[in-house]
Amino acid sequence: MWSELRFSAPPQLQISISPNLTALAMITDALAGRRRGLPESWRKTISSQVGPLGQDAVRPLAVPGSSIAPDSIVPRSPIDGDVTVQSHVSALQDVSPDALIKDLEQTFGPGTPPSHWRSAAERPGHWLRGYASALADVWNTAEPLWKCARPLLDREVERVGIAAVRGGHELLLGALSGRIVYGECGLLISDLESSTFELGDRKLVLVPMMAGKDAVIVSLDNPDAVWIAYPVPGADSLWRKPSGPRGDELSAILGPVRAHLLCALERPMTMSMLATDMQLAPSGLTYHCDRLRAGQLITRERRGREVWITRTRRAEELLELFRR
Repeated sequence: MWSELRFSAPPQLQISISPNLTALAMITDALAGRRRGLPESWRKTISSQVGPLGQDAVRPLAVPGSSIAPDSIVPRSPIDGDVTVQSHVSALQDVSPDALIKDLEQTFGPGTPPSHWRSAAERPGHWLRGYASALADVWNTAEPLWKCARPLLDREVERVGIAAVRGGHELLLGALSGRIVYGECGLLISDLESSTFELGDRKLVLVPMMAGKDAVIVSLDNPDAVWIAYPVPGADSLWRKPSGPRGDELSAILGPVRAHLLCALERPMTMSMLATDMQLAPSGLTYHCDRLRAGQLITRERRGREVWITRTRRAEELLELFRR
């Protein structure tokens, strides 16, 4: 099915760098079960970081056949500018239980909400705490990847800015995602429920995400603006395993396991992600990481329940020698 966003004139474009929607996309993919292309290693790692309270809270977000959710899941939207995850979590903590009940009634009508949202209606404060904790736990895992995506996000800001000033919105909007099609009257957006909306004089806010290739999050009924969150172009380059430098020569210096490990760290990774990638037991991986750390080739940083591994500048210079 498709939702249609109609506009009779070129829309007023705006871009927002709001990572809270990246976290929401990862929640629905890794925890709620609506798969949208998130790599399996990331899905497993994110799932392992969220506690039972958060796991329970996110289940209503991807119930089969339903794409509607109360506005409370995005208490601070990107319409008024960039929104950090920390401010989003704080806003969730400030939402009162009565406000969530009212939000559910506005979304689904008076009376008992759909069965998948019933637990939230019965214990709204409990649900809000659980969802806020899930968001914080997911971001604790995803923030290093977001930092690596900064060049891609900067390039997207420039691309949207050029389209806004010079025109060419058809090409821009038609290439946001495989689930968005630029049609004669506006945008067709793949959805679980068919509906039609008029843009009118509202602005259109684009929100690039680090998410699976099929992830799209849309808010179409705000009176001031419509926003569309979509995978930032080039995101696949950060998910993909690196080809690495000439392996034999690097292996002669570091050994094959440590050479492979160093090449795999094209982006920061957790110990569990590395163990899955390299098919190593945790004890063996720890041993090799200890040796690389002693050589000042990697750093380790604990973030929540996970330890993140990152290549150092010294390692980058070493790898560059073998790429020549």
